[in-house]
Amino acid sequence: MSPVTVLVPHAEGAEILSEVDGLHPVVYDPDRPLPDEAATARALVGPFLATSDAVTMTEQMPQLELVQLLTAGAEAWIGELPDGVALSDGRGAHGGATAEWVVAVLLAVYRHLDRFVRAQDRGVWDYHQTEELAGKKIMIIGAGDVGEKTRARLEPFDVEITMVGRSARAGVHGWEELPTLLPEHDATVLIVPLTDETRGMVDAEFLAAMPDGALLVNGARGPVCDTDALTAELASGRIRAAVDVTDPEPLPEGHPLYSAPGLLLTPHVGGSVPLAMRRAYRVAAEQLAAFVRGEQPPNLVTGAY
Repeated sequence: MSPVTVLVPHAEGAEILSEVDGLHPVVYDPDRPLPDEAATARALVGPFLATSDAVTMTEQMPQLELVQLLTAGAEAWIGELPDGVALSDGRGAHGGATAEWVVAVLLAVYRHLDRFVRAQDRGVWDYHQTEELAGKKIMIIGAGDVGEKTRARLEPFDVEITMVGRSARAGVHGWEELPTLLPEHDATVLIVPLTDETRGMVDAEFLAAMPDGALLVNGARGPVCDTDALTAELASGRIRAAVDVTDPEPLPEGHPLYSAPGLLLTPHVGGSVPLAMRRAYRVAAEQLAAFVRGEQPPNLVTGAY
């Protein structure tokens, strides 16, 4: 049987995927015409953090059967692929790094690290008592890989954790319980995929249900949260937020969120760590190995063979 050709956007990734028996990786540049091998390639590894523009590459791949992603976020691809082309995501690759970001911003906000850095910039000795993470009631919305890794990293801080998923199960509350759960928690952490169901789920009503002084942490996707509603709540000073993602993204110069009080903003770096690509390609290798064997990849998102 001939090897399965897969187009890969990174040389490092091609090296890792070359270890998979029966797979022939070919490097491509997302910003240049695809190599000749696109005509016979049966698999494509999408660019990291791809936008919807990347989907057009599939139109030049008549033999394509599978798109493998390097991230858990698949919103740019779902419903956009040609008939018969399956989609597999990178679930499991970036959970640890994203969970670490969540812990970092929770500590930064509660220990007022952002305020101390601003005081340092001004040359001011801003001594004052801070809050602490210990004893906080934290709700994590999204009970998948990232959510579970976040819980594992938070438990040693003596916090009370509530897990919420799309549907209720043992140890996990369902989304329908959010109206009663939101007022009971000091912090709400968003770790959900962007879907039609989650787009705009954090609206004015959601934010109003959070208690005074509560903290919203968005490590999911920007459009999960209504930007105008969040900006209004922050302007009132009633709640605080720490976000790694925004809508729009990148956030344009002069956007109100930059100056919103009580906001800690990072530029979508939750998963951007030195080993991110290697971890992502290790997950991709597992998925593509299953594909070569004629099996469905474990991370299959949509479609069938």
